[in-house]
Amino acid sequence: MSEKSKFNEELENVREDIPWYVVHTYSGHERKVKANLEKRIASTGMEDSIFRILVPTEEKIEKKKGKDEVVKKRIFPGYILLQMDMNDKSWYVVKNTPGVIGFVSGGTKPLPVEKAEVDAILSSMGEKAKKVSVDFEVGDQVTVKDGPFEDFDGVIKEIHPEQGKAKILVSMFGRETPVELEFDQFDKH
Repeated sequence: MSEKSKFNEELENVREDIPWYVVHTYSGHERKVKANLEKRIASTGMEDSIFRILVPTEEKIEKKKGKDEVVKKRIFPGYILLQMDMNDKSWYVVKNTPGVIGFVSGGTKPLPVEKAEVDAILSSMGEKAKKVSVDFEVGDQVTVKDGPFEDFDGVIKEIHPEQGKAKILVSMFGRETPVELEFDQFDKH
């Protein structure tokens, strides 16, 4: 089995088998908590336990200064969704992130959200449960097409299909610098 097929197969299994949990945050701080969690996950090396962080939103049309404007509104103010393997370490990382009040639970144990509920939330956001096909591999040459490193060339060093991200080595000032990008932020040569 090729590396590409193995990644796609693992991704499909990961997306279906890993439960989602609801985390209670301070209302209005959902995006800030998401950013804090992303930093903590990276700094504590929890990428293999905490996979996706979702602030459920929906697009609504509001009138502003006489014009229709599409704005994103939070579906569940004060709550975010996490797709994660629940263990003591991942629980601790999430629970001790600034802005997190706690997990929605039945007593002391966090309760996973039913798959049908998560699917309904994702589809209402227009996301559906994403199954990303990875059509590149470690060592491939890529060009960054979005973000601060736009138009830089690089080489894929690591692929994290469960997160939809890859670590790219970008040449900057004569040195290779690792940059973590989402799959849609770069193109293969």
